[in-house]
Amino acid sequence: MTLLTRFPNNAGKSLARLGFLLLAIVAILAGQSRVETALAAEPPLAGSVAKFKPAAAGKTAVPIVALDAKGDTLDAKRYDGKLMVLNFWATWCVPCVKEMPSLDRMQAKLADRGVAVVTLSLDGPTKARVQPFFDDKKLTHLPILFDQGNKTFSGFGVSVLPTTILIRDGKELGRLEGPAEWDGSDALTLLQYYLDKKN
Repeated sequence: MTLLTRFPNNAGKSLARLGFLLLAIVAILAGQSRVETALAAEPPLAGSVAKFKPAAAGKTAVPIVALDAKGDTLDAKRYDGKLMVLNFWATWCVPCVKEMPSLDRMQAKLADRGVAVVTLSLDGPTKARVQPFFDDKKLTHLPILFDQGNKTFSGFGVSVLPTTILIRDGKELGRLEGPAEWDGSDALTLLQYYLDKKN
């Protein structure tokens, strides 16, 4: 005995509608996935780094012209392959003074993960104050560097202190004008985004 299942005359139409509905759901979910992927491609900006501005893709960073505490020229090649956190600051800049300890703590946390904090002082004639400032604040993980003739400051077009610029392999990734809590969760999430994003 052969059993046949017979559908009512309108069953075909119902199945067709169901098929279209399923296709629509799949299309919506696929679209949502693409949107989520696109959103994930943007750096996470919140809290003290909410005003971080990503640079245009492929933007070339200007050469860093700096002297260390002994007056020797900085060899910037030592930072090749690392995520550089270039910070412009000065001892006479109150927000800079407040921010520096958080940069020191962040460097201590992320040094072994390929992050290099480069603190470039604009103190110039007042540079004798920098070492005592480092000693007083117990800044032991940051380099003492001076912007030679303000060439790097001018080259990057910086107009606000502090300004922090993220750089990797000669490319500017973005910048933040003003202070931030660099060892806070929002800043660390932003840095991790760029550590994970190799291209």
